[in-house]
Amino acid sequence: MKAVFYWFKKILFYFFIASVLSVIAFRFVPPPFTPLMLVRLVEQAIDSKKELRLQKTWLGFEEISPNMMQAVIAAEDQNFMNHFGLDFAAMKKAYKNNARGKRIKGGSTLTQQTAKNLFLWQGRSYFRKGLEAYFTVLMEIFWSKKRIIQMYLNIVEMGDGIYGIEAAAQYYYKKSAADLSSSQAATIAAILPNPRRWSASKPTGYIVQKRNWILRNMNNLGKITW
Repeated sequence: MKAVFYWFKKILFYFFIASVLSVIAFRFVPPPFTPLMLVRLVEQAIDSKKELRLQKTWLGFEEISPNMMQAVIAAEDQNFMNHFGLDFAAMKKAYKNNARGKRIKGGSTLTQQTAKNLFLWQGRSYFRKGLEAYFTVLMEIFWSKKRIIQMYLNIVEMGDGIYGIEAAAQYYYKKSAADLSSSQAATIAAILPNPRRWSASKPTGYIVQKRNWILRNMNNLGKITW
C-alpha cells in the first residue's frame, strides 16, 4: 500500500510540473496540434469515403478582426473580461436546467473551452471536467485575456477539418480573418456549437436568428478594451 501511495504521489507531482510547464510554454508558442485534431484525423482515416483534411493557420492577436473576438464573447461568454476562468453563476444555471432535462449554453467559459480544446478530450465525465477546471485556473494565472481569446480563435473547430478563424474565414467567405464584418463574425460564432452540422456560408433560419441575437449582444457589450 505504501508503494502504491508513493507512486501515486510521484505521478501527481510529475503531472503538476508537466502541466504548469506546458501552460507556460503555450503562452509564447502556438500548439502544433490539439487532441481533437488528431481524433478527427483518425475518424477521417476510418471513414474511407473521406479524404484527410486539416486546415489551420496560426494568427497573431492583431491579425484577428475585433469583430470576431467580440462575436465569440457575445455568443459564448459575455462575462469573459471579468471572471477568473470559471463563471459559477452560469454553471449553476446550466446545472439546474440540465437537471430538468433542458440544455442551455453558458455553463462553460471561453477559458474552459480553450483548456478543453488544447489539453483534453471531448466528453462529459466529472474527471474530465475536473481537469478542465484545473487547466482553466492555470491559464488564467499564466496567460492574459488576450492570449486566451487568441488561442481559442486559433484552435477551435469551425467546420469539418477546419480549425481556427483564418481557415474558417477563407473557407466560408474567401477572405482573411482580419477583414471579417460584424455579420460574418456573428454567423461564424453562431455555428460553433456544432460546426460540422451547420455552415456559415449557407446559414439556416435558426443560424440567422442566432446571428441576429449575437449581433444585438455585440452592440450591448460595446467596444472591448484589451
